[in-house]
Amino acid sequence: MPERPDVTCEPVTAPNGKLIDVHRPVPATAPAPLPTVLLWHGVGPDERDVMRPLARAVAATGVLVLVPDWRSDADDSGRAQLLASLEYARTHAGEHGGGPERIVLAGWSAGAPAALGIALRPEVTDGWRPAAVVGIASRYDLPARTTGTVPLGDLAAAGPGIPAPVPVHLVHGTADTLMGPAYSRAARDALMAHRWPTWLEEIPGADHAGAIGMEYDPELRRLRPSADERVRAAGERAARTIARAAGTVLA
Repeated sequence: MPERPDVTCEPVTAPNGKLIDVHRPVPATAPAPLPTVLLWHGVGPDERDVMRPLARAVAATGVLVLVPDWRSDADDSGRAQLLASLEYARTHAGEHGGGPERIVLAGWSAGAPAALGIALRPEVTDGWRPAAVVGIASRYDLPARTTGTVPLGDLAAAGPGIPAPVPVHLVHGTADTLMGPAYSRAARDALMAHRWPTWLEEIPGADHAGAIGMEYDPELRRLRPSADERVRAAGERAARTIARAAGTVLA
């Protein structure tokens, strides 16, 4: 995904000291208040930069996108930092041109079940619910970093319609060998069985990193933006799914 001249990115420091990238379209392209997306990265500590190409692509559709650093190696597996970033989004989105009353939670890899967990366990956030959830390239049968409980287990334990269903958009690459697409299919089926509106987009040929338009660099031992047009196109598809959840893309 190329650089976006129609999007600005500004790092801010949250009250807990963690950095958050604020991505937003230039004022001429979208009037405020903007739909707001809080986008969580995976287990790599403080890797908000990994999400920048995806965040910029989403912001270009007319969305405020907040991408915080968080550390999975913290004593609580990152729970406090993830929840602090959500509190920042709810409290400060308006200062950045966003609409804090409607926030989409999105995440890639470990960030995905963290987002879905919030929708399933509203008591964690004093009853607050996201407008929608987007989960990219993950599994939902392990404890979420935000709740400490298994999202699919929470779903199974709840009665139909409890808590009230939230729209869930899932994205998975068919070539993901780290967490295969069967995990997202299982989550889709379970959510739909409980009457949650759920969609799954499978991206042909995309691997775990490719689902967000990135590739693994063995020399850097971390992800980097891919120059492969097929990988970039996969990232654009994920961006459109997030934009669709936020209401700025219809199809």
